[in-house]
Amino acid sequence: MAELSDQEMLRYNRQIILRGFDFEGQEALKDARVLVVGLGGLGCAATQYLAALASGN
Repeated sequence: MAELSDQEMLRYNRQIILRGFDFEGQEALKDARVLVVGLGGLGCAATQYLAALASGN
């Protein structure tokens, strides 16, 4: 699993402090792969949110 850099820890600290979602959860998101089929109204917004969540791929 890819470790978080200091810069990533600062950027995603609000997600890391959530109960049940700690460093391991954020590292799992970093390693996640996501496929979005179609970039209509929902797909376009979904890709923006996924990029902001720091999904790795």
